[in-house]
Amino acid sequence: MSMDHLLGLLRVHIHKGVNLAIRDLRSSDPYVIIRMGKQKLKTKVVKKNLNPVWNEDLTLSVVDPQPVKFEVYDRDLLSADDKMGDAEFDLTPFLEAVKAHKNDDHLPNNTIISTVKPTRTNCLAEASDITWTDGQIVQNMVLRLRNVECGELEIKLSWISVPGSRRM
Repeated sequence: MSMDHLLGLLRVHIHKGVNLAIRDLRSSDPYVIIRMGKQKLKTKVVKKNLNPVWNEDLTLSVVDPQPVKFEVYDRDLLSADDKMGDAEFDLTPFLEAVKAHKNDDHLPNNTIISTVKPTRTNCLAEASDITWTDGQIVQNMVLRLRNVECGELEIKLSWISVPGSRRM
């Protein structure tokens, strides 16, 4: 991928899962797959835990704003991994905040730039603030998993500007 197509890098911190579905006898061995366009990244597996803490940073290259998709699976050794729900969100509000405020070094720490409200289409479990935190634009969100009886993912987005990349 050439730099002139790249807008920047999206760091996705996958903090934890909350109240995930049981897919084995009494628990699950969950992991998360993130997809954006043709990119696919995966967390480690947390054994026997319905409230796993991954604390993993995964980084996606952003060329054009596409939805970011999350799929949670239960790792099985002897059969196909079981799906434990999915979620997605639209990157557009975050990228608009980046575009408008990426050079705002004068903003006080933890300034709220905008708030994304939960809707029927965005999987947010609660309102999610996009903030200026420690010199970067950050968005913490709780995503409610779809196509499953229960479960949420807690994640944090942050933007990494790349020298020589296409300006937003």
